[in-house]
Amino acid sequence: MTSIPLSETITLEPEKIDLVSILITIGVGLAVWIVARFIIGRITRRVSAGSSFFKKAHFKWVQPAIRALDHERRSQRAETIGTLLTSLVSVIVVVIVIIYVLKYMNVDVAPLLTSVGILGVAIGFGAQQLIRDFLAGIFITIEDQYGIGDVIVTSEVVGTVESVGLRITRVRAEDGAIWYLRNGEILRVGNRSQGDYVPLETPVTSDGPGAAAAPVTAGAPRATKAEEKSNE
Repeated sequence: MTSIPLSETITLEPEKIDLVSILITIGVGLAVWIVARFIIGRITRRVSAGSSFFKKAHFKWVQPAIRALDHERRSQRAETIGTLLTSLVSVIVVVIVIIYVLKYMNVDVAPLLTSVGILGVAIGFGAQQLIRDFLAGIFITIEDQYGIGDVIVTSEVVGTVESVGLRITRVRAEDGAIWYLRNGEILRVGNRSQGDYVPLETPVTSDGPGAAAAPVTAGAPRATKAEEKSNE
């Protein structure tokens, strides 16, 4: 049998942290974030100011699909979309940078990614209604279903739109009340400002200028001709 000398010990060298790679990763992530914000801000300003590209003669075929917007409404749409894109880019850049920094710090990121994925699924199930409202708000803004100043008709209220957010639409009703409608709950909406809406006239009887027709009660017995003659 061979004996192992007691003087021999196993030494484990600690893994070194790659500081250079960490700094490079943070710098690249910061540069990408700054460039992305600059591009998004420039696009947002151009959209807010309006563009005459589609007003040229050879683009007349696309003009019916592009409805002219006033400055306030166009600015709100551009700001909403710009904020959404900025937040999305920021989250993506931060997550990628954190993953690579942990990797260069010799941290096993596989269990961490698994835990984050499970947590994301749990949060997604718990915030289904919130996610639904945000998605509906995004499509309402992009598709220009309605905007500031439009008169809309929903199952809850008829009024003028004062604000359109990603989660809430604020509407001033005809009686002056302010309604806050969750975008995910607006299943059907009519826009009187987009179509050729003509208000219906109130029916007036011939008895007088302000007289209205008497309501007919369902199931009420009608008078016979003999009773009408006797009443006369």
